[in-house]
Amino acid sequence: MLTLRASVSLLRLGGGNAPGDAEYVAVLRALPMPQEAFSLPGGGFLDKRGLHLPRVAIKSGGELLLATMAAALIGAVWLWRRARRRGDAAPDPTDVVGRALVVAIPFIVAVLWLRTSVTMPVLDRFNHEGGLSIEPEFLAQLIGLSTYTAAFIAEIVRGGLDGVAKGQREAAAALGLSRRQALRLVVLPQALRIIIPPLTNQYLNLTKNSSLAVAIGYPDLVSVFSGTVLNQTGQAVEVILITMAVYLAISLATALAMNWFNARTAWAER
Repeated sequence: MLTLRASVSLLRLGGGNAPGDAEYVAVLRALPMPQEAFSLPGGGFLDKRGLHLPRVAIKSGGELLLATMAAALIGAVWLWRRARRRGDAAPDPTDVVGRALVVAIPFIVAVLWLRTSVTMPVLDRFNHEGGLSIEPEFLAQLIGLSTYTAAFIAEIVRGGLDGVAKGQREAAAALGLSRRQALRLVVLPQALRIIIPPLTNQYLNLTKNSSLAVAIGYPDLVSVFSGTVLNQTGQAVEVILITMAVYLAISLATALAMNWFNARTAWAER
């Protein structure tokens, strides 16, 4: 409960008309006005209006190059998995194709860079124009939810690694595996069977906890449905049902994906 209250207090740093306005004002007072914004490496700025970063704008034809690069990456991964299943006993011509894909990807990236332009944030009369601007409310929500959820996930991962018997590591060392190989080939496959079920619950909690953004005035799903849509339609029951259906769909999709991954890492029945 204390951790949840601390997370809600951190979320309130974003602002809005919630009781956390005092914390919001205290944090914003530590930030300068846009005319005296903190300069960040790479041409970014941080001030009371938010975080301003350079933005990469893709020119005409850049989308096709992005799709080509994604297809090359998928093909390289597929060839690598196929080679692992086949083994390294006999060479295959597909290895040459895989190496060609690896060489072609940097070339595609270079061509893509030539078809892009970087827009930098520039100070206008009252605020920075151009680039990518991130609102303080979104930053507060991101930091609050990330910090709160990361604490639980870190404890889940620690418990999963500790749940693997020490003899497994000793057996891996006896086989001549390095610590990295032992972790990747012996410890993690067993620890994932312990980690995934509680990790699924944390992902579901993260989805539901994102509704706390309404407390800091950030327009999330709850504020859009229960605020904007409800004020324009006046259909309270229907709006609440739609909100519940959206959260249910997101939760079911998350649960299905995690259950599929859990089934792949489960022990085979003997």
